[in-house]
Amino acid sequence: MNRHQGIALAVAVINVLLITLFPPVDQFSVAATSIPVFAGFYFVLSKPPLSVINTDFLVIEMVVVLVNLAIAWLLLGNRPAAPAQRRLSLQSASLLFTGVNLVLMLLFPPMESVFAVTKAAIPSFEGFFFIFAQKPAHVIVDTLLYLEITFILVNGAFLWLIFKERKPPSAEEIRAAMRQYQQR
Repeated sequence: MNRHQGIALAVAVINVLLITLFPPVDQFSVAATSIPVFAGFYFVLSKPPLSVINTDFLVIEMVVVLVNLAIAWLLLGNRPAAPAQRRLSLQSASLLFTGVNLVLMLLFPPMESVFAVTKAAIPSFEGFFFIFAQKPAHVIVDTLLYLEITFILVNGAFLWLIFKERKPPSAEEIRAAMRQYQQR
């Protein structure tokens, strides 16, 4: 682990601590106790009455922090000295793009109106609202949020694999492969 990776690890640990100290909270209405409404982020020991921690959103936050740590770990790893052609390779740019998408996805989650919440298999969807200034009586659509995370991570992994730099084998590697083939 180099110095930059250590800093990324420390930032991730601080983020996880903050996320667990100030989890997302859903609050039940006095009128309809069966429908929780996203109430914001509260200190874990001073939640408002009739509220519960939104564990789905908390897990999503943790996954995003850990995936971003993995991306930072790969981007900040020690690399062998090579001629400086580009400062940012396509593979590194795809990791950076994936991390930025995950952060934006958490800042603007899919929301639906509490009044449209049903027991249907497919949730309704009203748009993406800024998490710290969402409209009143709106809840996060967890199903769509999980789908977004899955698609972002899968696409990021595919881009990372597609942009992997391939170097042609050296003459010594070809000779070694030929010797190994002749021995069979």
